[in-house]
Amino acid sequence: MKRVLAIILGGGAGTRLQPLTKMRAKPAVPLAGKYRLIDIPISNCINSSINKMYVLTQFNSASLNRHLSQTYNLNAGFGQGFVEVLAAQQTLDSPSWFEGTADAVRQYQTLFREWDVDEYLILSGDQLYRMDYSRFVEHHRSTGADLTVAALPVDAAQAEAFGLMRTDEEGNIKEFREKPKGESLKAMAVDTSRFGLSVESSKERPYLASMGIYVFSRKTLFDLLDANPGHKDFGKEVIPEALSRGDALKSYVFDDYWEDIGTIGALYEANLALTQ
Repeated sequence: MKRVLAIILGGGAGTRLQPLTKMRAKPAVPLAGKYRLIDIPISNCINSSINKMYVLTQFNSASLNRHLSQTYNLNAGFGQGFVEVLAAQQTLDSPSWFEGTADAVRQYQTLFREWDVDEYLILSGDQLYRMDYSRFVEHHRSTGADLTVAALPVDAAQAEAFGLMRTDEEGNIKEFREKPKGESLKAMAVDTSRFGLSVESSKERPYLASMGIYVFSRKTLFDLLDANPGHKDFGKEVIPEALSRGDALKSYVFDDYWEDIGTIGALYEANLALTQ
């Protein structure tokens, strides 16, 4: 995985996690005692042999910087690897703060282009799960995809809160809708048993939700960012644009524990679940 660069998105101000985010960035919020939310994607990367990581953040990043500098010295035994925080900054080219997930990557794309890598792994800094990203990237390569989206099978009640993808039997993404409801939601149902779920489980969870985790081929990422400077968000704008122009979009189904730690309630429940 030497030719993969990971970009971890630190998210917004984390207002739903107040007061824990009053003095710290959301990825620096403590989890399971001695860990922080940011440790999840970093640990997944290290255990997937991906050791080049940038963390993009713009709110209260001092404690996040301190945690990363004290915790990760990848040069010591990970082949010149690194974990580096990139804070939002106002420049002549980018006079505003990050305005979305795609905008955050766009503002630092000059730096990302300098790396001689084939794929960019886009991750979120506020999710709890364990994934072997090397399998994710190998799936992307073996299917010849331009963009691969990690997909979580969910039920109808959960589905309304996610961007959903409708795929064919081979996992090709044919349609992507952001938080559909009613008839629009029903139209996004797929037979998830094709992706390894049991018949019973596939009936309960017939929707494929985007986890906000992507593998972009190098050319595809920068083509999409350059073609539409007004597109700020990957889920709402960039993925639909990639579909409309005919890029090869694939899904990668992840059927395991996953939790978005976006609220105090979710953080509380995740901490309790970890004790089990």
